[in-house]
Amino acid sequence: MEFFKKNLPWIVRILISILFIVSGVAKMFPIWAFEKQLVDLGLTNWCVAHYLSRAIIGLEIAIGAAILQPHYLKKIVIPVTSFLLVAFCIHLSTEMYKHGAMNGNCGCFGQLIPMTPLEAFIKNVITLVLLGYLYKKVSFNETTPNRFSNLLLIYALSALLMFVAFPFSPCEDDKKTTETPQISMDTTAIEAAAPIVTKDTIKKIEDKKAKVDTAQIAKPEPEPTKVVSKFAAFNTFSGKKVNIDKGKKILCFFVPGCEHCQDAAKELVQLSKKPGFPEVNIIFMDEEAEKIPDFFKKSNSNFSYTILGVVEFWKLMGNGANTPGVIYLWNGNVIKFYEGTEGNKFDPKDLTKLLESKKF
Repeated sequence: MEFFKKNLPWIVRILISILFIVSGVAKMFPIWAFEKQLVDLGLTNWCVAHYLSRAIIGLEIAIGAAILQPHYLKKIVIPVTSFLLVAFCIHLSTEMYKHGAMNGNCGCFGQLIPMTPLEAFIKNVITLVLLGYLYKKVSFNETTPNRFSNLLLIYALSALLMFVAFPFSPCEDDKKTTETPQISMDTTAIEAAAPIVTKDTIKKIEDKKAKVDTAQIAKPEPEPTKVVSKFAAFNTFSGKKVNIDKGKKILCFFVPGCEHCQDAAKELVQLSKKPGFPEVNIIFMDEEAEKIPDFFKKSNSNFSYTILGVVEFWKLMGNGANTPGVIYLWNGNVIKFYEGTEGNKFDPKDLTKLLESKKF
């Protein structure tokens, strides 16, 4: 018991260190998910998110290391760490007020360890209590010279490690990347070719005096006005030309290693067996692209696909949206957009009803 009391400050320091290091490491897998979270929160755009995400993860790992060393522990390390936790608690309080305490993943441990805002808030409060105890127990070390350069070196090495371990291609211009690609489209690919009517044709019809029973003429199926969607630029899937804005189409946004995406693909396979079911095409995110063959094997599917970079993938899908994404398009109009794994997740029964109802 005496040993425990004597070494309790060190035990607390080790626990806090592990907490921050694990939090930082967890955000790396995958790092794009953390980048997307920063963008969805409105903290930054995709171009800056590459830098900000690595800087934040580097800071967490640096705090985990700095809490174990003596330099400016009481004057800088503990106060700065406490300030960051208080700031995050305020953010969590806002999120809980807007979206509920038990909804979503706060992202504290990335996608590796999902945690609700309430769980994260409780974790931060406990950590603040431990930091308060540590602040009282740790001396200022007035007799030992403190070196601020040591703290800078710790952070510099942590941040450098992140940028080396997770390289990325910097954006040339965020404005350029957010613009919809300009495309030249052959209007005959969208609109049905109108029959050529000449005077001779009219004369022949008048001469024959054909009687047409209007009751026998099938009324064309009502359909929405043809538009050019933001997906129109993607016209090649598995080497096959596809006009995504012509008629009814199912366009999916999947991540190769995503199990929920594989489940959605399985359900689409079953639906596609029905006569008249729209053509299905997939846009895969360029993350673990080597898993695409395994994706088709596990989902027992063989849909046409194309691959898109991480940033472009999320920009096209839209901020706030999550995978799996399944979009029902009709003449370029988005009739239904299923996304994520919660309230708006892909529902095969709902899609079937929409297709059968022919509503738009």
